[in-house]
Amino acid sequence: LYHIVDELERRGMPTELALLPFVESAFNPLALSRSQASGLWQFIPSTGRHYKLEQDWWRDMRRDPIASTNAALDYLSYLYEFQGDWYLALASYNWGEGSVRRALERNSKEGLELDYRALKMPEETRNYVPKLQAFKNIIAEPHKYGITLPPIRNTPYFITVKKTESIDVDVAAQLAEITVDEFRELNPAHNRPVIKVEDE
Repeated sequence: LYHIVDELERRGMPTELALLPFVESAFNPLALSRSQASGLWQFIPSTGRHYKLEQDWWRDMRRDPIASTNAALDYLSYLYEFQGDWYLALASYNWGEGSVRRALERNSKEGLELDYRALKMPEETRNYVPKLQAFKNIIAEPHKYGITLPPIRNTPYFITVKKTESIDVDVAAQLAEITVDEFRELNPAHNRPVIKVEDE
């Protein structure tokens, strides 16, 4: 969460977008949907590839928290520019930009409003923005809803280490002085017991 908020602030984007992985994946980088959407931000394979998230035998970068966050924020920025409205951008993220554009064109032909609330869309998409708003409301005032949230320190949870050669996951965990399970949780993109050095 710290990393995502930091990136949003750096880009001048709404910080509420940091809560979108709650809606998408419950902040689980290993989440996989029926449509093969994967990771915190639930990229389908083709959109992931379009945003340079490699998916091969060694790794699936849709599950990498840093790479997928950069790709998701690039995609959301594009959708905002394309639609001109954050609600429509979010609907496009969920339903597809073409589907939202066609819904807007239908409304335009019928003389109807051209905003999120006026569009005819699937129930999942109709509830998408309200879910995000609900998470925002709960986090802003948890006591109002009878919820106690665990404290989250406003400090980085991880650091990035650039490697120069391939390394065994067990050895990497030992060098990091954490368990193999903890190491795998922090590096969910890697599919194999060896982390291959990236081709430069």
